Amino acid sequence: MTANLLLLLASGVSVAAGVYLLLDRAMTKMLMGILLIGNGANLLMLQAGGEPGSPPITGRESTQYGEQIADPLAQGMILTAIVISMAMTGFILTLAYRQYRYRTADVIEDDTEDAAIAASVGRSTSTISPDVDASSDPTTGRDTDKGDAFGPSSFEEPVKGPEKHHKKKPEGTAKGDSDD
Repeated sequence: MTANLLLLLASGVSVAAGVYLLLDRAMTKMLMGILLIGNGANLLMLQAGGEPGSPPITGRESTQYGEQIADPLAQGMILTAIVISMAMTGFILTLAYRQYRYRTADVIEDDTEDAAIAASVGRSTSTISPDVDASSDPTTGRDTDKGDAFGPSSFEEPVKGPEKHHKKKPEGTAKGDSDD
């Protein structure tokens, strides 16, 4: 099998451009990058499918290629990928139209809360001291018998037998005598 250099170069350039667009912060460019990567993968799969031959139909020969047929798996995969990329293209066009209509930017910005937390962790000394649980001894920092004080204690204690809720009668009373 001989490789078609033009298809291989086109596939490589398409994937490289797709990765470049995928690393951008604009959502539309990211989705276009995914489309370009998909198209590059389709070209690579077309190249891997083998040399062009007669159609992949059993019992049909061509005078030019004889018994040699093209690989039907690669063709089926590419057709499926084309249908998926058409749906993705429709979605990108919808996003672009909404951007134009509402004049909004689709740039994904850094979360200010995450940046504030990252800045506070960098300058605080709390990361140097060990993490102390609420159930730990406040003076030594070691674990106590209480276990984790955050959860319900019923799961940490052993299960007790059923308790009897009737009053215990004093030893000196008879059966008929009662306090009621």
